Order: sequence, then C-alpha cells, then structure tokens
Amino acid sequence: MNRITLLICGAVLLLFGCQNGTGSSDSFDCAASLSNEESMNSIDVTMTEGSDYGRGLLSKYTSFTLTTDLSVLTENECKMLPHLFAAADEMEAIFWMQTYGDRDELLGSIEDPALREFAQINYGPWDRIDGNAPFIDGVGDKPAGANMYPSDMSKEEFEAAAASNSDLASLYTMVVRDADESLTPIAYHDVFSEHMERAAHELRAASVFADEPGLKRYLELRAEALTSSDYQESDFAWMDMKDNRIDIVIGPIETYEDGLYGYKAAAEAFVLIKDLSWSDRLSRYASLLPMLQEGLPVPPEYKQETPGTDSDLNAYDVIYYAGDTNAGSKTIAINLPNDEEVQLQKGTRRLQLKNSMQAKFDKILVPISKVLIVDDQREYISFNAFFGNTMFHEVAHGLGIKNTLDGSSTVRGALKEHASALEEGKADVLGLYMVSKLIEEGEIEADIRENMVTFLASIFRSIRFGASSAHGRANMIRFNYFSEMGAFTRDEETGTYSADYDKMIDAMNALTEKILRFQGDGDYDGVSAFVDEYARVGSRLQMDLDRLSDEGIPVDIVFKQGLAIVGN
Repeated sequence: MNRITLLICGAVLLLFGCQNGTGSSDSFDCAASLSNEESMNSIDVTMTEGSDYGRGLLSKYTSFTLTTDLSVLTENECKMLPHLFAAADEMEAIFWMQTYGDRDELLGSIEDPALREFAQINYGPWDRIDGNAPFIDGVGDKPAGANMYPSDMSKEEFEAAAASNSDLASLYTMVVRDADESLTPIAYHDVFSEHMERAAHELRAASVFADEPGLKRYLELRAEALTSSDYQESDFAWMDMKDNRIDIVIGPIETYEDGLYGYKAAAEAFVLIKDLSWSDRLSRYASLLPMLQEGLPVPPEYKQETPGTDSDLNAYDVIYYAGDTNAGSKTIAINLPNDEEVQLQKGTRRLQLKNSMQAKFDKILVPISKVLIVDDQREYISFNAFFGNTMFHEVAHGLGIKNTLDGSSTVRGALKEHASALEEGKADVLGLYMVSKLIEEGEIEADIRENMVTFLASIFRSIRFGASSAHGRANMIRFNYFSEMGAFTRDEETGTYSADYDKMIDAMNALTEKILRFQGDGDYDGVSAFVDEYARVGSRLQMDLDRLSDEGIPVDIVFKQGLAIVGN
C-alpha cells in the first residue's frame, strides 16, 4: 500500500493548536491581544543545536521575522487573525500528506535536532534546494509525483487509466490504488475531509468579523470550495475584492510539487496585510497590459489573446506562510488565480510581498553582488530595481498565451511537468521586457541599467534553488541562453560578471519568442529537448555558486512567525 492509502485508512497528522481571537473594545491593542497565542510553524536556524552535518545543512538558510504594524487594523480585523492562522495550519497538515506522508512519524524518528529542523523546512527528508537529494539515510529518492500518486505507478499505467477517467488528471484529486490494484482518484475534500472542514470552519468564523463585503463573500465562498473542490466561484470573488486590508490566499493552488505531470495542486496559505501607500504607487500598471501584449516580439497569432484588465497590483506584508509556499525556497510575490478562464475574464491579482522581498534583497542578493558582479556595475544593484523586476515578473504572467493555438488544450495541460518552469522563465524575461518598454514609453522613470544588473545578480540567487524548483530550472535556462547570446561576460581573473545592455535586450527578445512559440504550439517534445539542453549547471557556474557558499551567503530564508510574533 502506498502512503496515501495508509492515510485514508486512518493515519492522519496531529494538528497544531487553534486559538480564538480576544480583545477588549476599550483601548483595543491588536498586538497585545495576540501576545499569548502560541507561535506556530516557526523556525529560527540560529537557535538550533545539533550535529555539524545538520548545522551545515541549516546554514543554507537565514532566519527572518515576519512582522507588520498591526495598529493599522480595526478590532474586527485583528479578531480575524487567529482564525486565518488556524485555517492556514490545516493547509500545512494537508501539504505534509501530499508531499511525504506522516509528518510526526518522520520527525519523531530523527534524533539530531538540526536535521529535524531541516526536515521541517523541506517538508520531508529531501533537500529541495539540492535537487531533492535525500539527507536522511535509507529514505531513497523522492518520488517524482511526491505522495500524490502510488509510488509504484508507471507513466504508461497512469496514461492508460486517465484515457477513460479524466478525474485522475484533476487538479484536486489524489491517485490511489483500489482494492483490485487499479488506479482511482479520490477528491481532496474527501481524502482530507477533516482538515478541509476545519479550515472551512475557521474561514467562516473569520468572515463574521469581516466588515468589507467583498472579503466576507470571498471567505464564505472559499470555505465552501474547500469542502467541494470547486474553486472557480471563490476565485472570481477573490478577484472582485478591492478594498480589503487583510487577505488570505488558501487552498490547493500551485502544481510545482507534482514533478511527474504538473497536474496536482498542493495545499498552501498566506496571511497578508496590504500596504496602502505602496499599493497606490502600483495600481495603474495593470491597465497597460493590452498595450504591452500588442508589443510582444512574436508573430500575431502568439499574442491574439486579450489579457484581462480587471487586475490588482498591490504590495503586502506577509505575516504567515504555510504548506507548499513555505517549503524550501520562499515565494516573494503572488500571481493568482491560475484558472485560465478567470484569467481571461478578469485577469489576475499580483501581490508583492514587500517584507519578504526586502529580506532576500538585504540578506542574499546584495552579498551575492559583492562576490559575482563586476565592481563598476555594483552601483546598479538596487531594491527598487529588485522590487520592480519581481513586480513585473508577476504582471508578465498575464501576457502571452494561455491556450494552444490549435485550441486542443491549455498550455499547462500540453506542456505537463515542464509547464511551470517554462511559465516562470517567460515571466522573468517578459518582466524585463515590460520595464524596458515602459521606460521607453515614458510610463516609468528608471535607469534600465539598474534593472538589468539586478536581473543578472538575481539569476545567481534563483539558480541556487536547484533543479527541483521551477524557478531554479527557469534561471538555469536563462543563464545558459543569455550566456550563449553574449548578454553578459565573465572576467576570468576576478570571476565577476558584467551585463552587456544591448545584447541583453536581444537575448530577452529571442528567448521571449522561443518560449511563447513553445507555449502556443503546445510543443511538449520541443520543450523537453530545450530543457534538457539548457536547464543545467556547468562546471564553471558551479564553481561560482560554490564561492557563494564558501562566503557563507545563505540560499534562502526561513521564518520566525506566528500570532505571538507578528505584532512584536
């Protein structure tokens, strides 16, 4: 029996404690009302004891405390937080089952506290930023389909079964073996019913305190979606929210964890507080998408879709990560929903996670630039450029094409396990395209050299996420493709890189056209060959990445987070 079958039979994870909000209506202090709440899902790598081996693994990460100014919240908004955090922790429990199995059994078997902490960061015994290499003896390789399919299932068996049962390829089903050993789908709301019901209960409890009608409606519809696996109506409701300060992204959403086909959505959650002043600066860019779509450097048929313009572009402080989004390398921006019908009708919402972004810039990107960027270009490394590149990366997901030209499939369905990495690569190069185009059109005032040099340094940052990450593979592809086109050069004496601004534009346009053609044609075989050729780390690049490790520069961040922490 595979692990999920055992889970269906009754082996479930223990949950973290769930608390209710408190607070007095007189002199209400949101932070004080949460000060006695338990900190959940919180890691501080600097405080962990253990073996040299375990501590060495933990050194890949640096801790960052997720806080924000809670004084901007109303009393009712503050009362929502314990319910939102509790709902998020249900996604934490579900994701452990989707990616590995029994969390408590694994963690209880690891004596070394540093290795136990590292397993929590990775949601299992495989190192997500080292190609999913096992770091616990005897566990073997991570299954390509994580724990979402039977570990003994072949692709041929799945494809034969899916030909007569499309639910096997649904975003919202686990694939298990029936009593006769045949493959059968079980809906998430059935296999994870206890967790989904508890999360839905917490969302409904939070909705009682939601004064903003759009937020209230979304929380109610999302609660219903968790117990039915029908998410589209709640996605539309999420797109319609405009005036809410507090937000939650929750449910089975991204498909990165399914390395077998990219079909299965993994459970995740963010709890967010909108930064109104930063959001005001960003609000106008979504309206420019049609103009930018028309200017894409591809033939007309590859830009025939009209991107939705009812999109939000806002900045947030994120105060809680859970599940898929907290595993390994951390997300610093969100572009959702993924539903292609919602995208074409409404566009998407782009949420820039300002506090996490600042942490990665200060703790990782700046130190990388001091090692790998040539002296006379380091002055162009800036947080504004990093923020802008990341922001326009998310906006760029709305450009291009969502369905293959022949109308037979979505791009995601046609390109299967390669879809995520190719889409992330598209967004990276189109993000830079958008910056250059908007500067040219006079829509923004910026020095394109800052965006280009910061873009180059960011490639090294993201390549370190490894081949198991869609973002890591996308950056490997871009590094090798841009190198081939001379978009940057390496000084052999100093081991530093410098951007060639003109050739970077040429490389950007060429890679944009190649990716959009792959997507529009639904060319799975062509993409497979392209990924095999370019998604690799050569010996010289590996030597440079090793220098970053030797300098003690972390690969990514982990969070000290929770209700007791957020307001401090």
